[in-house]
Amino acid sequence: MKSKLKLALVAGAIVASSVSGAMAGKDLDAIKARGELLCGVSGTLGGFSLPDSKGVMQGLDADICRAIAAAIGTKVKFVPLTAQQRFTALQSGEVDILSRNTTWTLTRDTALGLNFTAVTYYDGQGFMIPKKLGVKSAKELDGATVCVQPGTTTELNLADYFRANKMKYTPVVIEGTQETNAAFFSGRCDVLTTDSSGLASIRANDAPKGKSDDYVILPEIISKEPLGPVVRHGDDQWLDVVKWVVFALVEAEEYGVTKENADKMASSTNPGIRRLLGTDPGMGKNLGLDEKWALNAIKATGNYGEIWEANIPPLGLPRGLNALWSKGGIMYAPPVR
Repeated sequence: MKSKLKLALVAGAIVASSVSGAMAGKDLDAIKARGELLCGVSGTLGGFSLPDSKGVMQGLDADICRAIAAAIGTKVKFVPLTAQQRFTALQSGEVDILSRNTTWTLTRDTALGLNFTAVTYYDGQGFMIPKKLGVKSAKELDGATVCVQPGTTTELNLADYFRANKMKYTPVVIEGTQETNAAFFSGRCDVLTTDSSGLASIRANDAPKGKSDDYVILPEIISKEPLGPVVRHGDDQWLDVVKWVVFALVEAEEYGVTKENADKMASSTNPGIRRLLGTDPGMGKNLGLDEKWALNAIKATGNYGEIWEANIPPLGLPRGLNALWSKGGIMYAPPVR
C-alpha cells in the first residue's frame, strides 16, 4: 500500500510539474522582459496594416497586436514583412507574432513549427480585372495572364482552380505585394489574384488615382482563407494568451462592452461580463496575467466590431461571415469561464 501511495505521489508531482512548466511561457516572459511586443505585419495592406500620414500603423491586424500588447502590459513594435519573409521571421524569433494576412492551413500549423491561434477575418480568394476586359466570371479567364505572389496559398489555389475548370493561364510570379500590384496596374497581366479583402484594399489604395472604378472584382470566391495571428510552437501560455485576447474582443462585442463603456460595464451584474472584465477574478490567473487583461485590451482598441468599423468600411467590404454568429455571421468566441 505504501509503495502504491508513493507511486501516486510521484505521479501527482510529475503532473503538477508539467502543468507548471506549461504555464512558464518562455516567449511571453521574453516579451515582458523586453517590454515590447514585436508584431509582424504586412505593412502594405490598407484596412489591415498600413502606416498613416504620420507613420502610425493602422488596420485590423495592427489593432489585434495593440490589444494583445495591452493585455500583457507592454508596448508594441510593428515589423513589416513580405509573404516570403513572414514565416522565417517568426521561426527565428525576429518577431513574436504574425498578425498579417496569413491563411491557416494544416501544413503551416504543423510542419512549419507554428500555431495558428484564432480567426480574425474569414476570407476567400478572388480575382480582379480591368473593367474594359468585359469579363463577368472567372470561368471566362481561359488563357489569361495572372499576377500572383510566390510561396502563398494564393499560388496553389490558382493552379487548382484552373486545373479543375480545364482552363489554361500564364502566371506572372512577382515577389512583394507592392511590386505585384504595380505589375497588374501597369498592364503586365490581365488578372490579379489574392484574398478578396486584399483585392478590395488594393483597388481602394493602390489603383492609379481616380481610377479605382476601372477595376472589378469577379464574383467567384475559390477558396477558404481563415486569417489570424500566428505564434511559434513551444509556448502554450503565449498561445493561450493570444487566442483568448482575440476571443475576448469578440465576446466584448456580443456583450456590448466598448472602449468607452468598459470601465462602467465592469460593475455589471451579468456574470459573463464580470468574468470577462476581471471583476470576478480567476480568468487572468488562468492565463498568468493581471485580472484586467481583457479590460485593458478592450480599452486599447475597442471590441472586435469597433476594430472592424475603424478599419474595414473604406474598403467597401460587408461584415458577411465576419459578423457575430447572432447576427448572421460565424464570428464566435468560446465562453470566457
